[in-house]
Amino acid sequence: MKAVYKHPRGMPDILPGDIGQWHAIEAAVRSTMHSYGYEEMRTPLLEKTALFERGIGEATDIVEREMYSFLDRKGESLTLRPENTASCVRAGVEGGLLQPGSVHRIWYQGPMFRYERPQLGRQRQFHQTGAEVYGVSGPVIEAELILMTAELWRRIGVCGVVSLEVNSLGTGADRAAYREMLIDYFQASADQLDEDSQRRLGKNPLRILDTKNPDMQELVENAPKLIDHLSNESAEHFAHVQELLALNDVQARVNPRLVRGLDYYSHTVFEWTTDRLGSQSAICGGGRYDAMLADFGAKATPGVGWAMGMERIVALVAVISEGDVAATPARGPDAFVISTLKDDTGFPIRITETLRRACPQLKVVQNTGTANLSNQLKRAGKLGARCAILLGEAEKASQSVTIKPLTGKNDPFTVPVAQAGQALSSILGS
Repeated sequence: MKAVYKHPRGMPDILPGDIGQWHAIEAAVRSTMHSYGYEEMRTPLLEKTALFERGIGEATDIVEREMYSFLDRKGESLTLRPENTASCVRAGVEGGLLQPGSVHRIWYQGPMFRYERPQLGRQRQFHQTGAEVYGVSGPVIEAELILMTAELWRRIGVCGVVSLEVNSLGTGADRAAYREMLIDYFQASADQLDEDSQRRLGKNPLRILDTKNPDMQELVENAPKLIDHLSNESAEHFAHVQELLALNDVQARVNPRLVRGLDYYSHTVFEWTTDRLGSQSAICGGGRYDAMLADFGAKATPGVGWAMGMERIVALVAVISEGDVAATPARGPDAFVISTLKDDTGFPIRITETLRRACPQLKVVQNTGTANLSNQLKRAGKLGARCAILLGEAEKASQSVTIKPLTGKNDPFTVPVAQAGQALSSILGS
């Protein structure tokens, strides 16, 4: 069948045959968040544009050219969320969560939107999972969040193909002094700056360090390094984070050029990368962002968090499982209900609903077609059903069901409807 309509570019569907790996990763996320005591938060897809301009920073790629923004019917500018940290902070302030002295550990997952060139692991609608902590300062919570990601990689099964990079952006005072150094350095070589870097020189020279332009790599490499100009307090803070990671057997490489793509970070920033996805090497990143909370009205409330790209994790799992994207396929039915009744359709659906209520942990599917018994059994086998529930005139008359195992060597047997759920659970080992 030829499609009349196609999905928007960079916003692909996730079809049933591909969803199994997503479910497996999402289950690992949920179990990890539960282990660390994090509670889920959900925010709207749309926010006021000013939220991201203020929170992310006007001199970032996201705000300058990647946001999906539009005017609503009242002329207010709204934006599809390009990331979720600003939304979570807004929700925390508005919901009264971020009170002095309170501590909140939250996590989220869902779609984000950025207008960029679609490629492997980079889409215009993409999905992120993230964790945020409000109300805790100091290096210990930063280490906890990084250790959480390391545990998540173990549960997903990718810990052998990822590596960790860390850096410190120091305090606001550290960066202010460093900013002047960078401006002096890059102004001396202004003729070597590309258009983006020239524009950023006066707004946010740290973003020049994140350039992907190969012609500027030597210039950037020779620029002063912030890590060499940290205050004693910031240097001790960063050293403590590294000590805590080493104590828990997590290896981290210090990358003095790691600045992350958002303006709100301070102190520790980190990024997990892999060499298995080509140019899209970053799979997870984050850091501390105390200044954003202050800007949003959460006085004296520190914040730190991370986000990972789900599409890149799914792609990474596919690569290390030799390209099998559906390495954990959607599970077939536990029971497939088959009816040979010609006239009465009420009995089969009643039995199906009875089984679902009695065995909520099982996947029970009713065949709604009118094929003969042999073809219905073939369909059950094709779907990967573990057993068939046979309903005919004899079963209707005696208010019973016949259970036919489709795996193993067990023979079919008939039980009263009232005992069907217990019998089904027993034979399927549930």
